[in-house]
Amino acid sequence: MNDLNELGGRVLVIFDGHCGLCNRSVRWLLPRDQGDRMRFVASESPKVAGLLARLGIGGGDSGSGTNLPSSIVVVRNAGGANEQALVRSEAVLALLGELPRPWPGVAAVARWIPRVVRDVVYRLIARWRFRIWGRLESCPLPTVEERGRFL
Repeated sequence: MNDLNELGGRVLVIFDGHCGLCNRSVRWLLPRDQGDRMRFVASESPKVAGLLARLGIGGGDSGSGTNLPSSIVVVRNAGGANEQALVRSEAVLALLGELPRPWPGVAAVARWIPRVVRDVVYRLIARWRFRIWGRLESCPLPTVEERGRFL
């Protein structure tokens, strides 16, 4: 799958391919996405540059010299009339909602926490992510079984 038009109703997960936490999160999501509802792409990939520009999403880490997103981005209906981008805690909750039980319930309970509070926690974790989980020199390659789930 190399084209946004081939998502077939799946959500597109755009993540920082150099972030240890982000890569661990993708590795956590892959086996739990039993309904095959997600496709993944690193934000550094030229395949999503146009999409990110169209959505007006950018503003990576200060000092990184890039215009990559500083958040995970979940895109519903990519390229469609109802295209919707979710960032920070809303993106995380949307992903949990795509998984089998009990994760949609966890997302529903977390939605009771005001978004401003959830996003403050998200930003704190994002600020410390490289210090705690490390920065990868390159994006890890998916296994042969996983390749079809990545753009």
